[in-house]
Amino acid sequence: MRLSHLGALVALGSLLASPVLAQTAAPGAASPGPAAKPPVTAPAPAAAKPMPNTTAATSALIDINTAPKDQLDKLPQIGEARAEAIIKGRPYRAKNELVDKKIIPQNAYDAIKDRIIAHQKS
Repeated sequence: MRLSHLGALVALGSLLASPVLAQTAAPGAASPGPAAKPPVTAPAPAAAKPMPNTTAATSALIDINTAPKDQLDKLPQIGEARAEAIIKGRPYRAKNELVDKKIIPQNAYDAIKDRIIAHQKS
């Protein structure tokens, strides 16, 4: 960028950063007088938190109907033997069937229930 362009950008930036000049009233309009308060402007809205993407959230879950053994094995309280038992018990209609079918104990299910899902085939 040339130096002359840089100077123009700096001047433009300082112009944009300067406070807004007060507007003058039209001739014959009533003057607000010295006791008038400046207009109140609404504060800028806080950055809205993005809504959680439900498809992204569910894609992060491990599908107990399709996950490979090594992926199941990485879940807390699920080792090779429990991962193999989960695979042998497929398909599942719901993730709580892991306990209902006595594939894993309740405490192991409680440790993984927020990380798994049981998708149905379409």
